[in-house]
Amino acid sequence: MASQVNVSGKNIALDAIGNASGYMALYTDVAGTIEVSGGSYARQAITWAAASNAVKQISNQPVFPIPAGATVQAIGITTALSGGTQHAIDDVVAESYGGNGTYQVDSFQITV
Repeated sequence: MASQVNVSGKNIALDAIGNASGYMALYTDVAGTIEVSGGSYARQAITWAAASNAVKQISNQPVFPIPAGATVQAIGITTALSGGTQHAIDDVVAESYGGNGTYQVDSFQITV
């Protein structure tokens, strides 16, 4: 029989995920397998609020430079500025860029 993890345990797990995931990336596909590239695009550093009630949220609002022709369809958190391991992905309403632009992430949260 599997044991249930209570909210306190979930908060500990979420804080560990946040500590390991210091960067955010944008993807051109919903599955989060093709990262935006080109122009001056780069992953952005993120900061986290402490987990509460089994939810962890970023505490900053990263802004990404987006090259012309890109379409943003997903946001993910990763362990490194390049490469690394992706720990979570969330699809977003697709946003296409005819020219260079910026994409701001106003909120992002993870739950377990």
